[in-house]
Amino acid sequence: MNSTPPQVPSATDTTLGGRSAYGAKLLGDVRAWAVSMQLPRLRRGLWVISCVVAASSGCDATQGLLGAVSEGANGSAPASTSARVAPATLPRDPDSRESIRRLTTDNSSQGREAPSSCPDDMVLVEGEHCPEVEQVCERWDPSSASGAERCLRFRAPTRCLSKSRTLLRFCIDRFEWPNRRGHGPRLLTSWQRAQDLCATVGKRLCDDTEWLFACEGPEMLPYTHGFDRDPTACVVDRLYASPTGPFAPWEKCLEQPACVEALARVNQSEPAGSFERCQSPFGAYDMIGNANEWVNVPQARYPNRSGLKGGWWGPVRSRCRPTVRFHKEDDWGYEVGFRCCQNAKP
Repeated sequence: MNSTPPQVPSATDTTLGGRSAYGAKLLGDVRAWAVSMQLPRLRRGLWVISCVVAASSGCDATQGLLGAVSEGANGSAPASTSARVAPATLPRDPDSRESIRRLTTDNSSQGREAPSSCPDDMVLVEGEHCPEVEQVCERWDPSSASGAERCLRFRAPTRCLSKSRTLLRFCIDRFEWPNRRGHGPRLLTSWQRAQDLCATVGKRLCDDTEWLFACEGPEMLPYTHGFDRDPTACVVDRLYASPTGPFAPWEKCLEQPACVEALARVNQSEPAGSFERCQSPFGAYDMIGNANEWVNVPQARYPNRSGLKGGWWGPVRSRCRPTVRFHKEDDWGYEVGFRCCQNAKP
């Protein structure tokens, strides 16, 4: 086995054809060396490069890629080539990088797909969370004097005050329950009922820290979309409508026409995913506004394990950091919903 990389030959021909021939010879020498060294990934890469070099005359890129992939790990020839797909040709424009990426991705996926860390209806949240931050409001909403804490603009960037950060890795629902695009959030749900519903699909309520990090991301954003409060980005700051309640829990309310009518008068939430800009840095929708969301508060005891985060459609706090703690586990409200979390696969 020759472990010495091929030497670069001198290029004496400076014409376009000469340079192409020179490049092709060099790539051929390198690929032969890669075969002898049993480097299948390098061989695959060299097929793509050689196709780009020879683009002026066309190139059977699929054959080259599949030829490299189908070789055994030890560089041996494939047992059979009868299952190869019809050849595809790389674009003649070498700068067409998106086409090249799409071609190589499509072909490489024919073998096996990388296992996902989260189910399709969830997003992966992974990174370092800062427990204590400094977020300075530069302009308050003048109508928030009642204590709603509506900051119109925060100073950027947020400062992390903690000496160390906490590594987090988990999955969170893409949308509020029922976690389906185009469906409105389930409301009138207690913390305990939310826990039970998450368990029915193999999930759990998010811990408050998990929910927070999924909302603000590693940049510690006050709002999922940035540092400015924007009612056109998320469902927030809609006119408050006084409830005529009392309201029954969700299932029972749907069976009572009077409760359904009373809920319809105050409910200003929107179907999941209606506001495309209202995505967290990890791709979870509607974490700001739309519906309050239950979270689990670790180390707390009954009936105080419950917290509410994110705010709702009315003129309230509606940002990532605050957690409302005075609603007990058995409470339900016309603006209260939830989403679920799950441990991520390795």
